[in-house]
Amino acid sequence: MKLIVESSKPARGAAAYIRMSVFVLERGIAFRDEFDDKDSDSMVYAVLFDDKVPVATCRFETYNDHTLKVGRVATLKEARGHGFGRKVVSALEDKAKQMGFTHSLIHSEMDAVKFYQRLGYEITSDVFYEDGVPCVVVEKDL
Repeated sequence: MKLIVESSKPARGAAAYIRMSVFVLERGIAFRDEFDDKDSDSMVYAVLFDDKVPVATCRFETYNDHTLKVGRVATLKEARGHGFGRKVVSALEDKAKQMGFTHSLIHSEMDAVKFYQRLGYEITSDVFYEDGVPCVVVEKDL
């Protein structure tokens, strides 16, 4: 296993491969909704590789001066259940702490809430829809 946390074209490409597989092909989210203007050369991605295959990813967004927004968390279907999602989220949290961030939030799809709760996040919003999917905000102090 190799974990990278960086802003680079290879990291962006690996993240896009996972997100296309999970969100667009598996979940049916529209391509234009999944890939937005935030996906730029300056975006930081955490990507976990199993040998040469990228298997899990998420991206680092600054919500405000002290809050990280973890976005686009995804693990390939065949790689789930091994803690890979936890590893990429934790990697972004560690980077945020190093940068002086003290809080983290995620727009969680309803079926992922328990995953984030196991990582210490708590629900802090009512249900809302994002890209046609019911979500809640989950947050935690870093």
